[in-house]
Amino acid sequence: MVRLLAILLLLAVPRPAAAHPAPFSYVDLSFARDGIDASVTIHMIDLAHDLGLEPLFVYNPGMVEAARERIRALIAERLAIGTGTAERLQPDWRGAEPLIERAALRVRLRYPLDAPTGMLRVTGAALFPYDPIHQTFVNVYEGGELRQQAILDRTARTIEYFAGTRQGTFEVIRRFLPAGVHHILIGPDHILFLLGLILLGGTFRRLLLIVTAFTFAHSLTLSLAALNIVNPPSRVVEPAIALSIIYVGADNLLGRGGRDVRAWIAFGFGFVHGFGFAGVLREMGLPPAALGWSLFAFNVGVEVGQMLIVAAAASALALLRSRSRRAAELVAVAGSAVVIVAGAFWFVERIWRTS
Repeated sequence: MVRLLAILLLLAVPRPAAAHPAPFSYVDLSFARDGIDASVTIHMIDLAHDLGLEPLFVYNPGMVEAARERIRALIAERLAIGTGTAERLQPDWRGAEPLIERAALRVRLRYPLDAPTGMLRVTGAALFPYDPIHQTFVNVYEGGELRQQAILDRTARTIEYFAGTRQGTFEVIRRFLPAGVHHILIGPDHILFLLGLILLGGTFRRLLLIVTAFTFAHSLTLSLAALNIVNPPSRVVEPAIALSIIYVGADNLLGRGGRDVRAWIAFGFGFVHGFGFAGVLREMGLPPAALGWSLFAFNVGVEVGQMLIVAAAASALALLRSRSRRAAELVAVAGSAVVIVAGAFWFVERIWRTS
């Protein structure tokens, strides 16, 4: 009776493999103490196509057992399961069962771990690349509860899940703190804005106040934008960042000897720069289960990067000022002019690019 039902189901499915009515695979991943338990549900036409077998083999336990290493290898090759310390784990076979009502085979695997992990990475453009519309639905479970859902296809190739454990928090910090440092160090517009703010020098307390004001402001708008609470378009944000650079350079040249308002400038334009940081953070993908820690770690990374830049530049300027005040003033004037020119160039280029 089971075999007859399977044949009827097969006859109801169009024979061209790429046109079968369920171009999907389903992957359920669960955290265990010593590994990751996986359940992979595959339509029999997809599996039979890539193994060179007849689709009905999934209902024959003997044929499934004979092909189990080929099935395991196919999944291991096309669906990469990794952690923060291991790029690709190799799965152990735990069994398989036919799902008659879904014309599919459910494969059970275990990805062993040497130690508990706080992060899970799943990569796979499509489990069956012969079908251009194939999608893989991924469910991640922790403590028996569904924590994250995602779809992998040709456009979305990787998902990451950070566990709600101490190990997960560590992985979030390890991922997002260096990203914050990296972003500020490779962002010439942010660096030039900071350098413009410190060209006139000042006491350690004054420079710390300037950096702190900038940090507070950009941290606020970074968080608001990353959480999609406030999300101005980049065509507005990017030229505004360029204008902030022009303003800093102009203030250095026009306001010398007057009231020092650099902390207020840093604070005011910090809001704009925060929206610029948020664009990068969104591209990285915020972990839904660890939004707070990811934002905190990224902000700390940005702050560390800022302090490295400010410490190096301020020390060099202080050394120059101690040896020749006249030379330091010339550097401040020339540097401010460079800041204005660079900011003007970026402003025109960004307006042109977005028009």
